Amino acid sequence: MLSKKTQYAFKALTFMAERKQEGPVLIAEIAEKKRIPLKFLENILLELKKAGLLESKKGKGGGYFFNQEPHKIPLALVMRLIEGPIALLPCVSLNFYEKCTDCNEKKCGLNRVMIEVRDNTLKVLENKTVADLVAV
Repeated sequence: MLSKKTQYAFKALTFMAERKQEGPVLIAEIAEKKRIPLKFLENILLELKKAGLLESKKGKGGGYFFNQEPHKIPLALVMRLIEGPIALLPCVSLNFYEKCTDCNEKKCGLNRVMIEVRDNTLKVLENKTVADLVAV
């Protein structure tokens, strides 16, 4: 299940993508329109800025804007930045792997099924971008 933080990140990025042609977007506007707590949103956008997805401008006409085109930002990247691992178990994670202490992965049926779940989830999340979240 996606955390609220990740859901808010996707909502904010969608809002920004919808308004991309209008220039930088104020945090307060995103927070109000998408009903995201302002302080929480500030932290999310700062994380995305540190990762290089967003940039900000201070002063009149300022706000947050994309540092990369929305159609070049895979949903998997956003999820990993905000949520962490996409895999449901640490023993099947590609980027956050941890060996299970109580099982043999080669003989574990759950491991095999979760690898399939991970691969199918990644297939979607790596091929869909922030631009795909924008309503047509």
